[in-house]
Amino acid sequence: MIDAVETEIEALARLNLHQLRDRWFRQFGRPPQFRSTELFRLMLAWRIQASALGGLDRELRNTLARRGSVEAEGLHLGHGATLRRQWQGRELVVEVVEHGFRFDGRIYKSLSAAATAITGAKWNGPKFFGLRAP
Repeated sequence: MIDAVETEIEALARLNLHQLRDRWFRQFGRPPQFRSTELFRLMLAWRIQASALGGLDRELRNTLARRGSVEAEGLHLGHGATLRRQWQGRELVVEVVEHGFRFDGRIYKSLSAAATAITGAKWNGPKFFGLRAP
């Protein structure tokens, strides 16, 4: 059974986003709205594995539930911390505040939301502000 699951997952590498969505629909119903082919492929592979071999056990699900909600990356820097970045000839300054990130008088729940507002395009905020390696 494990060999069949591995073969099925390996076959996902040859599918485009539309084909992955179709595959998900046929096997699990309405697919999620991911636009990233790679993320969709990983999620589908996990679902196939979990269906065939079992998903997370009860103890691990309970452990994850006790951890609570995920904190936006960058909040660990502490309130008042500032992130600076040069972009298109401007110096951008984002301040870490209690419930998010302040830029240009507005509060954003995540660095990604701030980076998207700044650039007008989808960005990974921690990467945009240099908290992750490029």
